[in-house]
Amino acid sequence: MITGAASGIGRAAADIFAREGARVALADLNLAGAQASASEIMAQNGAQNGAALALALDVTSVNDWQRAVDELLKHWGRLDILVNSAGMSFAKPLVEMTLDEWRKVLAVNLDGAFLGTQQAMRVMQQQAGGSIINVASASGIKAAPGASAYATSKAALRMFSRTAALEGAPAGIRINTVSPGGVMTPMWEEQTFWQSLKEQTGSAEAAWRALAESVPLKRFAAPEEIAQAILYLASDESRFVTAADLVIDGGFTA
Repeated sequence: MITGAASGIGRAAADIFAREGARVALADLNLAGAQASASEIMAQNGAQNGAALALALDVTSVNDWQRAVDELLKHWGRLDILVNSAGMSFAKPLVEMTLDEWRKVLAVNLDGAFLGTQQAMRVMQQQAGGSIINVASASGIKAAPGASAYATSKAALRMFSRTAALEGAPAGIRINTVSPGGVMTPMWEEQTFWQSLKEQTGSAEAAWRALAESVPLKRFAAPEEIAQAILYLASDESRFVTAADLVIDGGFTA
């Protein structure tokens, strides 16, 4: 089960998991987007290499999580992997931020992962094992002006995941995080500054290069590069890896 699977890192993870033969439940607040992604995955991979199921999910809703997991179990009977990729970006000076804005960021980025991890652990305890990967961020490691809400949510997610990993270990449940730096996803293009940056630099490609100036490798990652790391943490190749944070940021936090 992958949240935020209609686009970005979640969609890339769904693609690569399906290619590896997994049955993939694509969960997203944007159900139409999840359905379109599921249809494309089925067309590309065929039922013999895995199946794709679209689920409507507001990650901040307890009822939505219960319904989505119940629907998944109704279809396939088990849940072996959960990828909490759904999230929202937000930047605003602290003194200008409202309490509602602060709470919304933490609700999506932190509460959503808490609820998903909780639901998955309850199922995985009965199965005697499973893998949960929470998508954090390099912003949870390295501070930046204007990112107090987002950075706090991702820093807390890293520690939450480590603590949950200790609780899941006796049942064979592994819980890890990936902390990407800049990734070329639609989330960036939805930011208020994107259009002006594109106009200033002359093109979307030039805008991406400008954003990546602070990255030692001088580029942002493709979503597929983060998905490869998620695949590793979900696989048996990482069976001795838990409570770890895999930083994938081109050297940004060095």
